[in-house]
Amino acid sequence: MTRNVAGLLTGRRTKYLIIVFWLIVVAIAAPLAGKLTSVEDNEAKSWLPGSAESTQVLDKQTAFSSPDALPAVVVYERPSGLTDADKAKVAADVQKFGQLGDLDGQVQGPAFSTDGQAAQIYVPLNLGPEGWDRAGDIVDSMLATGEAGANGLSVHITGPAGSAADSAAAFEGIDSTLLFATIGVVVVILLFTYRSPVLWLLPVISAGVALTCAQAVIYLLAKHADLTVNAQSSGILTVLVFGAGTDYALLLVARYREELRRHHDRHEAMAVALHRAGPAIIASAATVAVGMICLLFAETNSTRGLGPVAAIGIVVGLAVMLTLLPAMLVTVGRWIFWPVRPKEGTAEPTTTGLWAKVGGRIARRPRTTWITTSVVLALLAIGIVQLDATGLTNKESFRGNPDSIVGEEVLARHFAAGVGTPVAVVSNAGQAADVRTAFAGTPGIEPSSVTEPRVSNGVAYMEGTLTAPPDSDAAYDTIDSARDRVHAVPGADAQVGGQTAINLDLQRAARHDRNLIIPIVLLVVLLILGVLLRAIVAPLVLVATVVLSFAAALGVSALVFRHIFGFGGADSSLPLFVFVFLVALGIDYNIFLMTRVREEAARHGTKRAALVGLAATGGVITSAGVVLAGTFAVLATLPLTAFAEIGFAVAFGVLLDTIVVRAVLVTALNLDIGRHMWHPSKLAKVPDEQPTAAAPEPAQAVR
Repeated sequence: MTRNVAGLLTGRRTKYLIIVFWLIVVAIAAPLAGKLTSVEDNEAKSWLPGSAESTQVLDKQTAFSSPDALPAVVVYERPSGLTDADKAKVAADVQKFGQLGDLDGQVQGPAFSTDGQAAQIYVPLNLGPEGWDRAGDIVDSMLATGEAGANGLSVHITGPAGSAADSAAAFEGIDSTLLFATIGVVVVILLFTYRSPVLWLLPVISAGVALTCAQAVIYLLAKHADLTVNAQSSGILTVLVFGAGTDYALLLVARYREELRRHHDRHEAMAVALHRAGPAIIASAATVAVGMICLLFAETNSTRGLGPVAAIGIVVGLAVMLTLLPAMLVTVGRWIFWPVRPKEGTAEPTTTGLWAKVGGRIARRPRTTWITTSVVLALLAIGIVQLDATGLTNKESFRGNPDSIVGEEVLARHFAAGVGTPVAVVSNAGQAADVRTAFAGTPGIEPSSVTEPRVSNGVAYMEGTLTAPPDSDAAYDTIDSARDRVHAVPGADAQVGGQTAINLDLQRAARHDRNLIIPIVLLVVLLILGVLLRAIVAPLVLVATVVLSFAAALGVSALVFRHIFGFGGADSSLPLFVFVFLVALGIDYNIFLMTRVREEAARHGTKRAALVGLAATGGVITSAGVVLAGTFAVLATLPLTAFAEIGFAVAFGVLLDTIVVRAVLVTALNLDIGRHMWHPSKLAKVPDEQPTAAAPEPAQAVR
């Protein structure tokens, strides 16, 4: 069945139909893909779980202020003390800001610090539904106003508008930056891998087609099916499609080149390559896609949205690599491999290559090898105790010192640190006075800052200012205390929200998602491996190696983050994202290796098959790992700590997985456990031959 389908995809005439089909699809998809950024939702609410208290407060706030409100705090500082000219300048700026066309109320201020060194103006902006995208231009204009005639007076813009402007600037051009950097990395690695000046073009073209089509599908779902897409998931999509897609291309091309040495007709060689490698590639992609779909169990909207986005990218990438790429390869012929074209009847170089030699060394003492390797990985995993994945402060989120962070620090030096980022409280109108008393009495809330309740449709709304920086642990403790106090007011149904509460709820949702989704992914992967390998022991062993690899990668990453990169902490979603990517993609390489081992084990027994499988797939799996690691490392080019952390952790984990875990640990376990790996299938009864050679069976035996 699969042989017939493979032959149809690469037939002498049907190959042209496949190419024309994808040309038509790309022509339709390209305009839609270009609109993907227009449906990205980067507002805070799009990241929050619907059940979070801060989300419910946001919904009720709409009766009192626009949900698009994005206030800015303009802060002035002169360490030697504000002069009369400075004060006049600040007062004049109040008037100028009051003439802005995007106000949502009256400009408040100026307020002067008690030490006489600073002043602040509160500007209630309303930039509409696209405020996150517009914030940069408005903030730049306001900053230019503040700096005009400042005469040495420093001016900064912070608050939600300032933070939004800096975040938008960090994400500006993310799609093009990631795309070009990713393509560059893939091209360089493929040139090195193939040692051909032209062969790399076909996988890169195929990956580009896959990305365009995936973006078009995701745009349609975001536009018409309420799929949440943000800059984070869009950026990861680019990396994932190019990384995983190129991996599939490497594996297919490697098997195609192997079959070209056994067949005169390239169409037949590709049909056999697809027949042999296709099921493993499909199973691998299905595992990754299903692993990503498990993210739908997440409470956090952004994490839940990433699942379908990533799964679509994987599925589309699979479809392109198993149809368009083979059609192009058989169309151009053997010359595409120039200068080292595989000729019929020539020896397969992998039988005497590096990985054949590595397998031979492992075969001498397999038990010692896997025990030693496991102990080393376990020691590396101890570094996890250094991982502080409790979330990043605003300052820690940026790999630099943007203006909103500087302004935040100035505010903290001279005013109550939470100015510009108020805590919001809603309650039933009848109990508003009691709620206000409870709220104002909360330690960490400036009592004099608590506003008089405003009432609309039976709901009361009030605000208060934190005495601690809004993204500090002290501020989060204050939110918990405020919630305890206002919740205790009988019949008030009071709730606490605001930006600090939003960040706190996001952290807790991320912790919930991690604890729920990790076991689900493990179970799903275990079931898929069981069905694919038709065994119980092998899936359990393979999942154990992947988990150990993940723990070691995260442990090393934690040490690097703290002691080399100097990051203050880690994003709360980091462990989950790294786990999903490493486990799903790590199982990918397990499947590539173990399906080949299983194929050979039916003829030679598992121990010799382990060496044949390593020799045949070790090089291509390593190349695939380098490609995937390189594409994820591209995330570190962005000026955002969370992306740099994900990029490093996944890149390091993939390299560790392909070079150490897959090649050494799994091979040693195969050699030590032998045929019992396939228990309870019939393959477990096939006697093991002595693992002395790593040569695959001659051509007639693999057809």
